[in-house]
Amino acid sequence: METHAQQVSQQISALERRGNDLLLGHGFAQQQLGLSTAMNGQPGEPLLQRTLLAVEQVALAQRQKTSSKLEVLRAKVNTNLHALIEEEIEAQLDELDHLYTQVLGIEDAAVALIDLLASKGASINRLEPLVKHLSWLARELVTLVNQSHLRQDANERAVKIDTPALALRYLGLEKLKWTLPKFALRHWLPHSSEPFPLLKRKLGDAALSRATCAFELAELEQQNSYAAYVGALLMELGKVALTRLYLRIFQQIWQHQVSLAHGEGKKALHDALLAIEPDPLYLRNLFSERALEVTRRLIEKMGLEHLNLNAVFDDLALVEPHQLSGVAKILVQADGYCQAHWLQQHQLLAADERQLWFSYLGLKHSQLTHLATINFSGLTQQIDAK
Repeated sequence: METHAQQVSQQISALERRGNDLLLGHGFAQQQLGLSTAMNGQPGEPLLQRTLLAVEQVALAQRQKTSSKLEVLRAKVNTNLHALIEEEIEAQLDELDHLYTQVLGIEDAAVALIDLLASKGASINRLEPLVKHLSWLARELVTLVNQSHLRQDANERAVKIDTPALALRYLGLEKLKWTLPKFALRHWLPHSSEPFPLLKRKLGDAALSRATCAFELAELEQQNSYAAYVGALLMELGKVALTRLYLRIFQQIWQHQVSLAHGEGKKALHDALLAIEPDPLYLRNLFSERALEVTRRLIEKMGLEHLNLNAVFDDLALVEPHQLSGVAKILVQADGYCQAHWLQQHQLLAADERQLWFSYLGLKHSQLTHLATINFSGLTQQIDAK
């Protein structure tokens, strides 16, 4: 017989899956709750009702029979296709170096910059040669300064910045601590997340929301705010890696199977394959089951010297939330709070579920009161202003 604690844990897991559902689309999240509109209509749209003539009933029955056969075939083909995809994903997840450098494209210089900013010996002179190795980051920094008030001189005249060295000096170390990690994560996001067009943006938004919450909680609880902020951003790495990996492998294996079916003259199989797209449920399950462990391994691969995140993510993977402390506890609380806030915005979270979640995370009234002041719609501006 399940204990109350086990029941609560299962409920929280279900809520976290719901948050992952929402990443892949509001309609998909509704479907998983059984709230999809019949006949693919719009929410609240009335369905037309009328009595079918006998001849129409016969035609409809025939179409449904044919459609049912097609659906059975497509389901079987989709299962077989994803068995091949899963096998390849497992193989590539075992190749950590490939995942790190080829799938995500993480550069040592970017990691070194993030780590160096946690050091007491950090300086602009030490950051500058690392930035020179990252042309994308150099462009981001120059653009940021040229778009902000920071480029004004003593007479409040606009100053045009054209080198990353100048941009670094205009920004200063404190502002760079909140800017560089955000730019790095944005660079690692997938270039495209089709057929989930909003997923790329949602992954970035989720990371930034969590990082902001983690920073605020760390300040409130007198913990290391930079470690909390960076750790919260990097929590998204697992989902980013799995998104890139799944979409890439799906396209490769799907294309190969389509070519094989066409070459062998298997029209029914060929047509069924053409109707198959990346499966949001499969990707959701990858997020729920594998993302945290993938993140933990990637952070370990980073070899951070000044940011003690290895121990933090080891705890996240192995320890129950109520047993966590320090930065690890803050990351779980920030993640849960942001997911709950997001689900509530989309009317996918009941008030009692929200209360249960916050109680499970051990969020205190003082913390909730403080977090309620965060303007989630203006997070980019808030972080850029730090």
